[in-house]
Amino acid sequence: MPEQNTMQGYEDLSEISSRIRMLENKYNLIRERLFLINQNMIDEYKKLTEEIRSVNMDIREIKNDIFNIKETLKHIIKDMELFAKKENLKVVEKYINMWNPLNFVTHQEMTELIKKRKKYGKK
Repeated sequence: MPEQNTMQGYEDLSEISSRIRMLENKYNLIRERLFLINQNMIDEYKKLTEEIRSVNMDIREIKNDIFNIKETLKHIIKDMELFAKKENLKVVEKYINMWNPLNFVTHQEMTELIKKRKKYGKK
């Protein structure tokens, strides 16, 4: 019987040893997978931070562009305030119609008229 107990002890010890080896292998696989996952997470984190930087730079550029557009519009509005109003243009139009500049005489025409009058003796 003592031999049977010793044999049984060896078998149990062998089974425990084999189970420990299996657990160690599983542990090593899990550790390798965890390492790989950590590496992937670090790579993704780097990519995301770079993309965030890029987006932030784009946002800054867009804000600057919007500010420049607003400033340009303010200048345009100030310049437009200096334009002639519709009422002012109507007043000028009335004066032009009253004077009728198409009936004005040029300098050359006037000198010719004066020469003709002198020629015919009219004053």
